[in-house]
Amino acid sequence: MTANDAKIGPPPGGPAGTSGAPLPGHSLTSSPEDVLRAASAENFPVSPLILPARARRHLFALYGFARLVDDIGDEATGDRVALLDTLEADLDRIWGGTPTLPVIQALAPTVRECGLQPEPFRRLVAANRQDQLVTRYDTFDDLLRYCTLSADPVGHMVLGVFGIQTPDRVALSDRICTALQLVEHIQDVAEDLAAGRIYLPGEDLDAFGVREQDLARPTASPAVRELIAFQVLRARRVLDEGTPLVNLVNGRLRLLFAGFVGGGRGALDAVRRADFDVLGGAPTAPKPRIARFALTVALASATPSARRAGRAARVGLPPLVTGGGTITRPASHGGTQ
Repeated sequence: MTANDAKIGPPPGGPAGTSGAPLPGHSLTSSPEDVLRAASAENFPVSPLILPARARRHLFALYGFARLVDDIGDEATGDRVALLDTLEADLDRIWGGTPTLPVIQALAPTVRECGLQPEPFRRLVAANRQDQLVTRYDTFDDLLRYCTLSADPVGHMVLGVFGIQTPDRVALSDRICTALQLVEHIQDVAEDLAAGRIYLPGEDLDAFGVREQDLARPTASPAVRELIAFQVLRARRVLDEGTPLVNLVNGRLRLLFAGFVGGGRGALDAVRRADFDVLGGAPTAPKPRIARFALTVALASATPSARRAGRAARVGLPPLVTGGGTITRPASHGGTQ
């Protein structure tokens, strides 16, 4: 499961205002419209309508590709690795040939007009291949390395579309994207477990006295709630570390990126409001609440002190892998089953 975004409530629909619907057959030959129509609650937290038509077209092309890769990795019948191999082979034709799959054909103009490189797209495919082989993550560092495949490339693509892919912005974007992936893992514990996967680090389960079978219960035990509360706290810290990215862009982009941060904050707030019980389904935040979070981020980013903070953040950001700059798990915990 790669991260397109945290779940934030009912979808706004595809470019033509379509609503969520099952993706027919999860086929490689699905049209971009079918892929976007199938997107459920994982969608852009701020409507791309705030952007010019050209930017909207590019973002929907990126989103359609990410959704199709995710759908194949999570839900396709048959040999998913072979399907991903076929998808990647067609993807490579953008840079040296003529793609044949509809979603890749729709993506090609965006890649060429914006001068995007193949690596971020290949990393998303690699993340879904990894999902077919790896179903548990022993440490937080292991999970972060997965996020460099499953989440961070999306930010690289978006920055590339707008021509602002500088090293400082990329570093901050990686924080935001990783945080949104962590948020999705928190929300989707029950769904992931049903698919045979657990994205909560094994070291954290051990520290809070939580067994895998505890995650299969209809409601969360006190120990599970404490575990989830810890994950929320850590994801929020990572998200906050990336938030200065909003200070380093202007105009409509500031609103767009504030929406990404606001979507993450709203999703974490929804988990908190559910008293950290995610076992009955993913807690989601209503759109008006997301909008308030996003507006708060956008307004805060406009102050001179925020601009200075953005410039400072790009210099002093510690590495995430090794736990730098994040809250680490407790050495021991007295949680009970």
